[in-house]
Amino acid sequence: MDSARTHSTSPSDDVRTTGPTGRALATEAVHAGRDDLAALGLHAPPIDLSTTYPSYDSRGEAARIDAFATTGADPDGPPVYGRLGNPTVARFETALARLEGTEAAVAFASGMAALSAVLLVRASAGLRHVVAVRPLYGCSDHLLTAGLLGSEVTWTDPAGIADALRPDTGLVLVESPANPTLAEVDLRAVAHACGSVPLLVDNTFATPVLQRPAGHGARLVLHSATKYLGGHGDVLAGVVACDEELAGRLRQVRFATGGVLHPLAGYLLLRGLSTLPVRVRAASANAAVLVERLAADPRVARVHYPRIGGAMVSFEVHGDPHEVIGRVRLITPAVSLGSVDTLIQHPASISHRIVDADDRRGAGVGDRLLRLSVGLEDVDDLWADLDRALGERTAGASSSREALVRAD
Repeated sequence: MDSARTHSTSPSDDVRTTGPTGRALATEAVHAGRDDLAALGLHAPPIDLSTTYPSYDSRGEAARIDAFATTGADPDGPPVYGRLGNPTVARFETALARLEGTEAAVAFASGMAALSAVLLVRASAGLRHVVAVRPLYGCSDHLLTAGLLGSEVTWTDPAGIADALRPDTGLVLVESPANPTLAEVDLRAVAHACGSVPLLVDNTFATPVLQRPAGHGARLVLHSATKYLGGHGDVLAGVVACDEELAGRLRQVRFATGGVLHPLAGYLLLRGLSTLPVRVRAASANAAVLVERLAADPRVARVHYPRIGGAMVSFEVHGDPHEVIGRVRLITPAVSLGSVDTLIQHPASISHRIVDADDRRGAGVGDRLLRLSVGLEDVDDLWADLDRALGERTAGASSSREALVRAD
């Protein structure tokens, strides 16, 4: 199992939450955001689809809006308008913050909307410079490189973060395990190198089941909630878990730019969180079996799988990766990840196509690399589909296990 970097934690580090309840993560996943339901006489969380809310107290509304404009805090009292906040979405935000061990969380219409809001918050303070470690999700890479929000990026490796910081550096951004190579960084060491500059960790692949970056020094934790948090391929969303000060600024940007999460999506995400630990652990068990079989297969040149574990696997083939994509039948050839069903894609053609080819290859995203998001199907059925898709075994191919590179 190849991993170019060391990781900062193990799944056992994060079995119990560090929040005020002291409950295990599996318990919080089921109950967080639902604490008031019994008192309301409800079992399932309600869906509030209102875009606006009636009020005969306009002075009170004015005071709540003034308070929001000052601090970005959730307005006390009844809701005002859907762009300011929604009770259903707020339940999901409360639950995710509890799972990540942060004071707050702010949900957005997509993961990229969430990242954009973070960059806008830092830029509004005159801190447009970002230090980032490749690889990142391709669209995150593109957003930074293209300077679409006026940001300037310095790309470096983890060891170079401290030297890359400038007086106008507003953010350090890493993804661990990274998309799509599954490379890992030592989050505690990176957070130390950041000094007073906020560290944002994209935790989409690990989820709080396997890793909780805030406990290792990250000030912001980003999720494409479309993936494992939703878990069923039917919701598009993003969320940032952070302290209340930054959450207030993020809410203000969300209100101003309109990147709000629909209440139905908030409901689906809260429901998805309840099974998150079970899904991640079951899919990870499947992935571990497939890693062993792929690593022993002569048609596979190299397998990438993080020490932290998880349900994501990347592997490089000796043959044509496009033919592998074209031959799967049970596995779905599609972009995205984290669903209950298994997905496969060719990063150089899809998720990272927008990244400059030299930068892409320099980050380890080669043209023969395939990314597999392992689902909950029977592992032998998955292997039968992969075995068929990899094509015939050639007599002259060497064992991938012998060619495997391990960075210990």
